[in-house]
Amino acid sequence: MRQSGVLLHITSLPTEGMFGTLGKEAYTFVDWLKKAGMSIWQVLPVGPTGYGDSPYQSTCTHAGSMYMIDLRKLKEDGYLKADLESFKNAYETSFERAKENHVRALRKSFEESFARVKGEVDDFVSKHPAIANYALFMAVKDYFGGKMWTEWPDIAIRMREEKALEHYGRILGDEVNFYKYTQYLFFRQWTQLKSYANQNGVSIFGDIPIYVSEDSSDTWADPEMFQLDKDRRPYKVAGVPPDYFSEDGQLWGNPLYDWKKLKKTGYEWWLNRLRTTLDLYDMVRVDHFIGFANYYSIRAGAPNARVGKWEKAPGKSFFRTVKRKLPELNVIAEDLGVVSKRVQRLLRFCGYPGMRVLSFGFGGETDNPHFLANVVENSICYTGTHDNDTLLGWWSQLDENSKKFALENLPERETISDSMIEAAIGSPACISIIPMQDILNLDGSARMNTPGTVGGTNWRWRMEKDALTDELAAKYLELNQFYERI
Repeated sequence: MRQSGVLLHITSLPTEGMFGTLGKEAYTFVDWLKKAGMSIWQVLPVGPTGYGDSPYQSTCTHAGSMYMIDLRKLKEDGYLKADLESFKNAYETSFERAKENHVRALRKSFEESFARVKGEVDDFVSKHPAIANYALFMAVKDYFGGKMWTEWPDIAIRMREEKALEHYGRILGDEVNFYKYTQYLFFRQWTQLKSYANQNGVSIFGDIPIYVSEDSSDTWADPEMFQLDKDRRPYKVAGVPPDYFSEDGQLWGNPLYDWKKLKKTGYEWWLNRLRTTLDLYDMVRVDHFIGFANYYSIRAGAPNARVGKWEKAPGKSFFRTVKRKLPELNVIAEDLGVVSKRVQRLLRFCGYPGMRVLSFGFGGETDNPHFLANVVENSICYTGTHDNDTLLGWWSQLDENSKKFALENLPERETISDSMIEAAIGSPACISIIPMQDILNLDGSARMNTPGTVGGTNWRWRMEKDALTDELAAKYLELNQFYERI
């Protein structure tokens, strides 16, 4: 079945405030997708963000971001009695103040409602055991002033000695319960939204980063699964060599996996992580899929990613286990980057659809896999991704020869965005996904992320409140009908 969808992160929804939530605007977006003949909503990772607010640097891969919890819905559902007006005064000042204000409201909700739903929260945590580690991790992190866990002054809790775990669990009991409670609220609101989307014929397409953050409950709770030294600090870290995005490469800094130890356990750590995605999504993009075939290893402390070494990852052994243990998992492979023969063999073995990004395909070479004529059925065709400029921004920087080549191979429409979008939807790919910024024909100021940079406007783009019109939906409904994606 041919399908189409939109890439729009939850935080980009036009909720009142400085970041989108799981409230009424999310439901309105599902309604718009249905009207437009779209059946897929792709989001970025929804975990609690860490350094630089990047969804790809989460403090826990099993948790959800408390900032996505909608306060109005909390009040409607009886979890918050306080007047919402008292929590709005910081929304227009700064992003950090808005986050502080949001947490203040959640703490008020905890104070008012936790005792009443404690049994439900405990039952939720018993079904999601990684949340217990996350809650204790965050409580201790707060206790030590937000320091990375490798810098906590008490070595006993850094090393997870049993007495230390009991001690901090006892003295920080309320704080631990607060973090458990916020996860109960997040998953409750998420499940309701996903159920509404599914009932309206819309699948939720998620994203799972291959790596976890060093400063995360994942690394703290299971250090033996990573390449860490005796002090539990990484000695090799992740990244990619110089490429299209950066001449210095990308130094991500995430700890690398100890794949030999993971294999000895039957990859149970990874299987548990993937089971969480089954709770969240109908289909999932595995970010940096090539890292399961071979990964780029960089010495910890290196200034950039120019000097590194490719190492072999488990490849078929891992995915053979995944297919056997989790046959219902619907995977899309993010196969961008250095696609070696080993990666190609792994993709063929798995049979997962890969990605084709049309804005990568007009450099003048017709053998480029992203060139429109080379898009295959078993793929997801994008105009661009969250790491690219918008189509208008990309076009403004494109050289004249490439523009000429593109125009010769694209349908002739009013704007370059319309031409590229129609090419993607009309392509042979089984699924086409369009970033919302391109549907709205926005320039580079609406770019979601610039790889290799931290802070600034990264991850901050918000859709305008009145952007989703019936006219726009009708335009895409006609396009999806014509190209048989309904």
